[in-house]
Amino acid sequence: MGAERGETVLTNARLVLTDEVVTGTIALSGGRIAAIDQGASALPGAIDCVGDLVMPGLVELHTDNLEKHMLPRPRAHWPAVPAVVAHDSQVIGAGITTVFDALSVGAVVDNEVRIKRIGEMLDAIEAARADDLTKAEHLLHLRCEISYPHLQDALAGLIDKPGVRLISVMDHTPGQRQFTDERTYRDYYAAKFGLSPAEMDAFIVDRRRDQERHAAANRAHVVQAARDRGLSLASHDDATAAHVAEAVADGMTLAEFPTTVESAAASHAEGLAVMMGAPNVVRGGSHSGNVSALELARRGTLDAISSDYAPAALLHAAFLLAEQVEAITLPRAVAMVTVTPARAAGLADRGDLAVGQRADIIRVRAASHPVLRGVWREGARVA
Repeated sequence: MGAERGETVLTNARLVLTDEVVTGTIALSGGRIAAIDQGASALPGAIDCVGDLVMPGLVELHTDNLEKHMLPRPRAHWPAVPAVVAHDSQVIGAGITTVFDALSVGAVVDNEVRIKRIGEMLDAIEAARADDLTKAEHLLHLRCEISYPHLQDALAGLIDKPGVRLISVMDHTPGQRQFTDERTYRDYYAAKFGLSPAEMDAFIVDRRRDQERHAAANRAHVVQAARDRGLSLASHDDATAAHVAEAVADGMTLAEFPTTVESAAASHAEGLAVMMGAPNVVRGGSHSGNVSALELARRGTLDAISSDYAPAALLHAAFLLAEQVEAITLPRAVAMVTVTPARAAGLADRGDLAVGQRADIIRVRAASHPVLRGVWREGARVA
């Protein structure tokens, strides 16, 4: 395998291809994968990977990690651009080369930081990108809370921002989807907002009223706005076959965090990519009492993984799936964090090791725990 000026060659690597792992050499040139060969290269400048795994850079479709950097402690608001840079460092350090920053359009109450600072976050992501301050590619996922009374006005000011590629439809009304068990809803929001039992009763009444008044019209508006712009659509927290049928009718390609075996199976059967949280895999179950991602994997109805609130969990979860689920090979597990999420979001130029694809790759030492040894984005080493 020859090398051109500016080319990077990694050899003596175990290359994680679509359906197999082979020992060989990969060349990166002009931001693309230029060649893949089996066997070692004698090129003097080649990087000897000493048997480490080389796989596509991870593709993250849904993380609210930026919000944690915007508000690291209650009332401790952080400047937006430094927050984006810190978030980016954590993301690239987890092997994520393409990240969809999931920002909420609407919420259950008007005074949440995600409402007050969403415009600031979007502008900071664009500013950091323009000044070349980020190492991962940051795209935008707008999470639309359809029971939010002011959703349509809020979305109008955001949907045409640069980088918006994915829209999801959420409904966090008590008694359904993520919060089928109203007790879980009560415990979560009472702790989050410091509400007394009486205040929580009134809060639930208000949320159900908002859903009755706004959810149907807001959902139709969001779906049409996404279609008009050719944006990918995702459902969120589907719990029943009826929820899945609605998602299919709306033309969605991604089912985020289905809460039951029934909804995951129905989504998978309809061709939606079923995506669960990596923390669910790492912890061995859902922190909110919903279906286990490992159970879906064993049933053959899990397609993709998202780091959600813990970037480092994404790579870890892929290796756990390959280790703990007999039917899932390492290439298939890696596909769940690379090519499958990429395709579900309409990205055809990345996610697999193939000649001509973007040279977004990671080098991983796999021992008792997978550890990153290098990250390249479009052929340039960034970590």
